[in-house]
Amino acid sequence: MKNLSLKRYLFGILLFAGIFTVSAQQYQLNSPNGKLLLTINAEQNLNWQIKHDGTTVLQPSAIALEGKDEKGKTLIHMGRNIKVVNESRKSVNTSFHTPFYKKAEVKDIYNQLILKCRGGYSIEFRAYDNGAAYRLISEIRKPYQVTSETAEFNFDKDYKALVPYVNDQRSGERYCFSFESFYTPVRLSEMPDDSLSINPLMVELENGKKAVIMDAGVENYPGMFLSVNIQNRQGVQAKFAPYPLKETIGGYNCLNLIPTQRADYIARIEDRFSLPWRVVLVTEKDTQLLDNDMAQCLAPECRITDTSWIKPGKSAWEWWNACNLTGVNFKSGINTATYKAYIDFAAANRLEYIIIDEGWSGNESLTQDLNPDIDLKKLIDYSNANNVGIILWSSWRNAMKDTEKNFAYYEAMGIKGFKIDFFDRDDQPLMKSVYDIAACAARHKLVLDLHGLRPTGVQRAYPNILNFEGVKGLENTKWEPIINGVPLNDFPRYAVTAPYLRMLVGPMDYTPGAMMNASRSEFRTSNDRPMSMGTRVHQMAMYTIFEAPLQMLADSPSRYMKEKECTDFIAQIPTTFDETIALTGTVGEYIVLARRKGNVWYLAAMTNWTPRNYTLDFSFLGKGSYQAEIFADGINADREATDYKKTVRNISASDKQEIQMAPGGGWTARITMK
Repeated sequence: MKNLSLKRYLFGILLFAGIFTVSAQQYQLNSPNGKLLLTINAEQNLNWQIKHDGTTVLQPSAIALEGKDEKGKTLIHMGRNIKVVNESRKSVNTSFHTPFYKKAEVKDIYNQLILKCRGGYSIEFRAYDNGAAYRLISEIRKPYQVTSETAEFNFDKDYKALVPYVNDQRSGERYCFSFESFYTPVRLSEMPDDSLSINPLMVELENGKKAVIMDAGVENYPGMFLSVNIQNRQGVQAKFAPYPLKETIGGYNCLNLIPTQRADYIARIEDRFSLPWRVVLVTEKDTQLLDNDMAQCLAPECRITDTSWIKPGKSAWEWWNACNLTGVNFKSGINTATYKAYIDFAAANRLEYIIIDEGWSGNESLTQDLNPDIDLKKLIDYSNANNVGIILWSSWRNAMKDTEKNFAYYEAMGIKGFKIDFFDRDDQPLMKSVYDIAACAARHKLVLDLHGLRPTGVQRAYPNILNFEGVKGLENTKWEPIINGVPLNDFPRYAVTAPYLRMLVGPMDYTPGAMMNASRSEFRTSNDRPMSMGTRVHQMAMYTIFEAPLQMLADSPSRYMKEKECTDFIAQIPTTFDETIALTGTVGEYIVLARRKGNVWYLAAMTNWTPRNYTLDFSFLGKGSYQAEIFADGINADREATDYKKTVRNISASDKQEIQMAPGGGWTARITMK
C-alpha cells in the first residue's frame, strides 16, 4: 500500500512538471501552471497540438523540413518517418536584465522537452503559461539547402482572425514588402488561396480566448509569412521567401534591391543550426497581450559586452512635417540652417537626438554625392555643443556597401547612429545582413533604427537597435485616400490594435506627436501640412503606450513651440521603463496602460472612433501621497480634435477617477510622489 501511494505521489509530481511520456510515439508537455498542454505525435509524421484549460487551441499540425545537399543527391528529411532516439526534459525558472525595454527584468519560466531524432536533428518544445513554441535543431555538419519547411497551425473551427495581409509588393515581387499592414477581420476559410500575411496573426477562440501565431529568434533564415492551409481551411501554414539568386535596383525611388531570380530552396545551411521558433500565444484576456515577453525570452542573448554607451531617447524629426518652420529668417528645407533649428529645439526640450532623413546623401553612396546645402561637420560640432546627437538616414542598399569603412568614418566624425530604410524583404541573405549590420554598428558605437523590417529577436542580441518600423505609422496619413468625405482607413482603430499584436515582437517606430489633429469628418490628406486622425491627447498617449526606445517627435518644432504645455509633457516621458501594467482593454477597441520609470508612473488610454468612459483605479500606486499631471480630451474634442484640458490633482492609492475619451480620443497622466 505504501509503495502504491508513493507511485501515485511521484506520478503527481511528474504530471505537475509536465514531464511524462504517453507512449513510445506520443509525448506530452504541460505549462508550469498546468493549464496549457502540448501533445506531440512522433509517429510516421511529426505533429503537435495544444489545449488550454479544456479549450482546443491547435488540432494536429504538421512539423517538417526537407532538404538536399548542394549536388541534389542526398535528401534530408526532418519530421518524416520519425524515429526518436532520446528525450530530455527540464523545468526552467529564471530571469534576465533588460535595460532597453518596457520592464527592467523579464521572467523566463517554462517546461522544456527535446526529442533527439534519427537523421541528425532534434526538436525542442517549450510550454509557457501564456503559450508554446518549438524549433528544429539541425545537427548535420555538412552544407545543405532547405527546400521547404512545413509549419501548420490548424484549428478545430472556422474562427475569425485578424490578418495583416501583404498588399503592396515592391515592383510586383511577391516577397518584397514593407511589413506594414492594417488588420483585416476575416474567417480563416475566407483567406484567399494566393494571399500572404505577415505575423503576428491573431485567431479569436471561444470564451474570449485568443491564439496568436508568430515567429521569434530569426537569424540567418527567412522570416515566416502565413497563408491559408488549403488542405484544411480552418488553419494557416508557413510560407518562406525563396533564396534570391539575382537582384536589380528598383522599388520606390530606386532604393530597393529587388530579387529577379529566386532558387528552388529557401535557405543554405553550412553547419549545425537552430531554426527560428514557431510560436503560438494563448490568452484568456486581451490585456495579457500587452505585457507579453515571449519574443524576448526566445531571442538570442545579448552579444554586446558593454552596453553603457547605448542611449535611448527621443528625436526631433523633419520628414513628416516636410521641414516646415515658421518665424525664422531663412528658407527652411534640407539645409544647414534648418537642421540647426532642429538641434536648438531638441536641446531646449532635452531631446537626445535629431534625425537627418533622406536627402543628405546620394542614392548610391554614403560618402559621395553629398548634398552641398548641408554642412555635416558644422552640424555635428553644433549638436555636440548642445548635447544633441545626430542620426543619419540610409537605405539598406547603401548600408550594405563598405559597411565597416562607412560606419568607422561616421563614428570618427561624431555621428551617433543610422536610420536604415527600405529593407523591404526578410529572405535569408537579408536577415543575415541585419545581424551583420547591427554587429558592425555596435563595434562603432552607433545606434540603429530599422525601417521596412519587423523585429524578430535581433534587438535582444544587439540592443543598439533601438527601434523598428514595420508598422502603419503616422506617415501613412500623408497619402491616406479620402472616400465620400472620410478617410478610407481607420487609424484610431489601428492605434488600439497594433499594441496588442505588432508590439508582441518588439518596439515600433510609429512616429507620433501630431499637433494638427482632426475628427474623422474633418481629416484631410496633406504632404506639407499633415494631420492626424483623432484627438490631441490620443497622440500624446502614444508616447506611453507605444513601445519605442527611440521615439520621434514627428511634427514641426514651430508647432511644438506654439503648444508648449503639450510639448513639455511629451518631452518628460521616458522611452524605456522599469515596470508595465496593462490595466484594461480590448483589441481594436481601447487600451489603458501604466508604466513606471523609477518612482514616476506614466498612464495612458486610447480609444477607437467610439467615445468611451473608464473608471481608473489607482491601487497599483502603493502607499504614499502623489500628484498627477493629467491631460484629457476637452469637452469639444469630438468636433475640434485639438481641444484638451490639463489638470493637476493630488491622489492616493485608494482613489478612483472617471476617464472620458472622445471619438478617437485619449487620456494621459504623469504621477509623481509628493
